[in-house]
Amino acid sequence: MPVRWREAMDRALYGPGGFFVSGPGPAGHFRTSVHASPAFGRALLRLLDRVDAALGHPDRLDVVDVGAGRGELLRTVARDVAPALAARLRLTAVEVAPRPGDLPDGIDWVDEIPYGIVGLLVATEWLDNVPLDVAVRGADGWRYLLVDPASGTESVGGPVDAEDASWLATWWPVPGGPARAEIGRARDEAWADAVGHVDRGLALAVDYGHVAPERPVDGTLTGYRGGRQVPPVPDGSCDVTAHVAIDSVASAGERVARCAYALGSQREALRALGADGGRPPLALATTDPTEYVRALAAASTVAELTDPAGLGGHWWLRQPVAVTRDPLVAR
Repeated sequence: MPVRWREAMDRALYGPGGFFVSGPGPAGHFRTSVHASPAFGRALLRLLDRVDAALGHPDRLDVVDVGAGRGELLRTVARDVAPALAARLRLTAVEVAPRPGDLPDGIDWVDEIPYGIVGLLVATEWLDNVPLDVAVRGADGWRYLLVDPASGTESVGGPVDAEDASWLATWWPVPGGPARAEIGRARDEAWADAVGHVDRGLALAVDYGHVAPERPVDGTLTGYRGGRQVPPVPDGSCDVTAHVAIDSVASAGERVARCAYALGSQREALRALGADGGRPPLALATTDPTEYVRALAAASTVAELTDPAGLGGHWWLRQPVAVTRDPLVAR
């Protein structure tokens, strides 16, 4: 029986046996910044140092990873953090899947975002998997799209409700004529809720997305399985994802935090944190060939993270909460 896309996505991704609940996890199907290189985690550690300083070096410093996969990011943080900071660090993974058996004991595993966070909340490619409704616009206005969960076949449903109509008018303004849109209101609410769990510190969302002047007329809904893009059939066998209306999400977070946000590309953010992907000096190949090869390999992985046509084009949304803004959003 056809249902709205938001319901279908929720079942397919997070229901019993859903894509993110069972199986190998996201790393088995697609490549995120976390999976691409440990350099991503090390850059976040440098950002964490800034958060720690802005907070005045509290007795407990949180790092909460929302949509943690199988804990890859927090494993890197736990391995590479300086001993002096490690003693004050509390690492928490938020994920609906069961706790991995090989996860280090120092990482907490929960299925809901904890309250009272003092430190850094990070959501890497989480918002693109927050279920949302899809609509099409015809001569009689916007209507919900329905989908058959088993086949992925779509059909047109009833008119969108007042709240979704308001969101579309504000955040998805497109020229007249037929159009397709992913209604990002659910993601706005999810991000606002996440920011509301931070007492003091920084909320960081890293994701692919778009802003109002560049909304895609045909939408972005798609699927991934085994490293390949596939049709978005919401039967639990593949990831179902859509780009994030990042400006709308940012506005929702700002209303909760009551502090201006910063929005820019991953390329800009990682370079500001010291990960520039530059090649090592050629002279090093003569003086220390082993170190040259190691440095060249490291530069290659950073180059992938900062490639503007790939991961480097992801958005970094930084939302300070009850702290001085400038040190946390400086480029």
